[in-house]
Amino acid sequence: MTSATRRRADAERNIEAILDAALTRLGRDPSASMTEIARAAGVGRVTLYGHFPSREALVDTLFDRSLADADAVLGAVDVDAGRADEALARLVRSSWRVLDRQRTVLTVALRVLGPERVRDRHAGVLARVERLLRRGRDEGVFTAAAPPGWQVTAVYTLMHAAALEVDEGRLDAADAAETLVSTILGALGGGPPGSGR
Repeated sequence: MTSATRRRADAERNIEAILDAALTRLGRDPSASMTEIARAAGVGRVTLYGHFPSREALVDTLFDRSLADADAVLGAVDVDAGRADEALARLVRSSWRVLDRQRTVLTVALRVLGPERVRDRHAGVLARVERLLRRGRDEGVFTAAAPPGWQVTAVYTLMHAAALEVDEGRLDAADAAETLVSTILGALGGGPPGSGR
């Protein structure tokens, strides 16, 4: 192994250690300092700042990693099979499982990156939801009374509101997926999955 290869491998390990430590520390305290994160990662501040020049850069990378994990999980959900309401229910349940695991990252990203950047980073997932909603409108299981973009916003907002309610102790995480399914389908003008309108 060359010295350059060894340095790259060390850098990769440091980056992973920093991201893992950031996830853990920020999970305990969303205002954890960069110094606390460096200490938890077992690296110096110079090393941390060498990879992530700011808290925003660190959170941005952590958020990217969580979105990549989410995209892998959600990409496995077959949204083309069955009726659109059934497919949306499957997507919401899978989305909740991912969001529940990544609530801390979302909370910190909203604070550090801002709501607009967080929303923009969900473009791929939201496009998948919009295609599904349009199919549901064509099938007659979702209302066409509201524009599709508004319906996508409703789904996105309800998902994030559920995360906040769980964080605040007003909704049990174990109940959130089914609460979301019934609320979202109700808002879209559908009943329980498979029931039609």
